[in-house]
Amino acid sequence: MAFVLGIDVGSGYSKAVVCEDRSIRSFAVMPSGGDYKEIARTVATKALLEIGLSFNDVVYTVAAGYGAGMVDFADHSLTDISCHATGIHHLFPSVKTVIDVGAQFSRAIRLDNDGRIANFILNEKCAGGSGKFLQTIARILHMNVNEIGDLSLTATNPVEFTTACAVFAESEAVSRIAEGAAPADILAGLNKAMASKIITLVTRVSYAPDCALTGGGAKNRGLVKAIQEELSTTVLVADEPQITAAFGAALVAFERIQAR
Repeated sequence: MAFVLGIDVGSGYSKAVVCEDRSIRSFAVMPSGGDYKEIARTVATKALLEIGLSFNDVVYTVAAGYGAGMVDFADHSLTDISCHATGIHHLFPSVKTVIDVGAQFSRAIRLDNDGRIANFILNEKCAGGSGKFLQTIARILHMNVNEIGDLSLTATNPVEFTTACAVFAESEAVSRIAEGAAPADILAGLNKAMASKIITLVTRVSYAPDCALTGGGAKNRGLVKAIQEELSTTVLVADEPQITAAFGAALVAFERIQAR
């Protein structure tokens, strides 16, 4: 019985996954805040305590993400892109295109038949296709960002946005509210604008099916639907899409102890 730990310290959220061999035993997700070193240890401790373990029970730890370099208890670190690829290939071996919608930016990752990264692209200079975009709109509508997906699916007359830029979309959303547009219609329109922005990334990495959606944005059912409509195909989503990279990191940890 060997326990391994995967950590993904993102700009918005930090995730920890505890695996016994290749099976997930527990996980935790927490806002990253400003101290990556502290949050890495805190989220890992939370995941371990869920199943009555401590750091002494962990054989190997792999860290990934924006703050991976601050994880002082990690045995190894990798990019979160490579860990997303590893996690998704394990969950969905047929996937060739991965869309990751994170808190600050989104990216498209193209995989080969063996799950290795063939190409990837990020939209880090624009928040239009990221979770930050939705957080901004949620604040304007005085609602929790987690409510956006389900409410958007009740839309009867989705608003057409003329821009996918987060800055201009914010002012456009305010204008639509003043015009009397229903929140559900505004959110459906925003999901569509986000999907359009994301698809430009997918096209640039030479999209190929199957496709999987990861990150916190994958919990937005309205965005998943909008992306599916843009691609005209079903998009695969893991049960816990926010922990894909942390799970991939844990899988790498297992591979490393196997190679010893």
